[in-house]
Amino acid sequence: MSRFLAHLLRRLSLLLAASLLLFGATAHAQTYAQTRYPIVLVHGIFGFDSFLGLDYFYGIPSALRQDGARVFVAQVSAANSHEVRGEQLLTQVKNIMAITGASKVNLIGHSQGGPTIRYVAGVAPQLVASVTSIGGVNRGSRVADIVRGTLPPGTLSESIVNGAATAFVALINLGSGGTGNPQMPTAALDSLTTAGSQAFNNRFPQALPAGCGSGAELVNGVRYYSWAGIQPVTNILDASDGPLGILSLVFGEANDGLVSACSSRLGRHLGDYRQNHLDEVNQIVGLRDWFSVDPVTLYRQHANRLKQYGL
Repeated sequence: MSRFLAHLLRRLSLLLAASLLLFGATAHAQTYAQTRYPIVLVHGIFGFDSFLGLDYFYGIPSALRQDGARVFVAQVSAANSHEVRGEQLLTQVKNIMAITGASKVNLIGHSQGGPTIRYVAGVAPQLVASVTSIGGVNRGSRVADIVRGTLPPGTLSESIVNGAATAFVALINLGSGGTGNPQMPTAALDSLTTAGSQAFNNRFPQALPAGCGSGAELVNGVRYYSWAGIQPVTNILDASDGPLGILSLVFGEANDGLVSACSSRLGRHLGDYRQNHLDEVNQIVGLRDWFSVDPVTLYRQHANRLKQYGL
């Protein structure tokens, strides 16, 4: 009987130890992305928070929330200047702070969302803990330069294309609930050109690198980060690969199909990945390079990085 009891106690001890390990792992997973300040995700041009149930940041908010983060997805104008979008975001940041009681937020922006969050950090650094630019158009886009070059201001061609872009944005707004935001596609285009970006950078130079490396990580109490995609064609099943692959040919340097790797640099650069411009937000619906890191993993890891810094 004593041998039987001893054996039973050993089994119970092993079971208890396994249960404690499982509980610890689960608890760790639920706090892995639990940043001190809320995370605010900001979309790029022609973007949205959620369109007919499809998240712009596909699967990313839910993954971060499962790991303990407080996540908000901003909705700013789908097509307008950095400054107009930035003012809209600033209002939303203040509302988020009022709702949560937080004194700051962590801003993460994709594409034109990069300059948009930089605007908020530039005019109100006291409200921002960190800025993270992903595929950000921080020094303009060659694609925008070419489009603007073929559509001189005041021409009939510009008017026609602007009308088509406005109609497209109206469709986006109809499916995403963003009809209250003013839209001006030509203002967005001008902001995204090299010249427009330079004018913006003259006002908000914080954390921009001198060349194609990293910039300052800490400016005015705000931490700055970036990462980028450098592979325009990543998945044969992804309908965006064809257009992005063609557009990538105008750069003559590493790019994600719409933005060059150097233009994406801001603050501490965290790496370049086999992703195109849509892969950077896990679109289209999670289709990506099967041999590259999962985009969702990058967001989770970064939230944990912010957590480690006490942000």
